[in-house]
Amino acid sequence: MLAIENIVSIHNTAVQAAQKAEADFIAQHGEPMYCGFAWVTVFEKASTKLGRALKTVGFTKSYSGGLQLWNPGGSHTQSMDVKETGAQAYADTLKAFGIKAYMGSRAD
Repeated sequence: MLAIENIVSIHNTAVQAAQKAEADFIAQHGEPMYCGFAWVTVFEKASTKLGRALKTVGFTKSYSGGLQLWNPGGSHTQSMDVKETGAQAYADTLKAFGIKAYMGSRAD
């Protein structure tokens, strides 16, 4: 079972993974010109212990259900490819800690 008290540490680890993935992608491929957005969704109600903990690290209520964190790597690029890479790395890190997380994206 996930220790909710550790969510800040998990979030920080996931952000670092997202930032590294984005930097590695840019180093290898540059910044493709396809503009868009990427985010991570956790299908958890905001009223649960996990939901409340995720809100403390920046997750907000999603219109499609659950909670979302947009641009988890904090990338300043408009490249959807870069942002998707970071969001997937963030989601994969949450999954490693037992939190079901999914990357989502859309073109601008």
